[in-house]
Amino acid sequence: MNFISRDTDYAVRALIYMARHPKAEVVTVDDIVKKERLPERFLRRILQKLAGKGFLASNKGKGGGFSLVRSPGSIRLTDLMETFQGKMNLTNCLLKGRICPNVMRGCLLRKKLRTIGKELDAKLNKITIASLMKE
Repeated sequence: MNFISRDTDYAVRALIYMARHPKAEVVTVDDIVKKERLPERFLRRILQKLAGKGFLASNKGKGGGFSLVRSPGSIRLTDLMETFQGKMNLTNCLLKGRICPNVMRGCLLRKKLRTIGKELDAKLNKITIASLMKE
């Protein structure tokens, strides 16, 4: 099980790189590719998705690229995980593609996982691009 997808990882790395530049500065995909050693074809798609979700502004044409719209302190890891991976839910147990029949009977494992999920959400919500830059 991969907890953090490749897209989420690339998004975090790109946003940290962009956050290290002045807010108004436009950063090109080529700059990020070279400095962070990320594959260009994936990165372009990731940055476009981040622009569509309001994290970045996309600037076309000569001198174009991307710039941060939101502050690094307001971009949480959970926001990025949800953008690229969907809502995280540890209690979605599946059995051969169907919902587990124990869900309706009060599964003990599900209760434990729900508690762990709440604790994990609380910790992950504290991780922002700004906090990652400090480490």
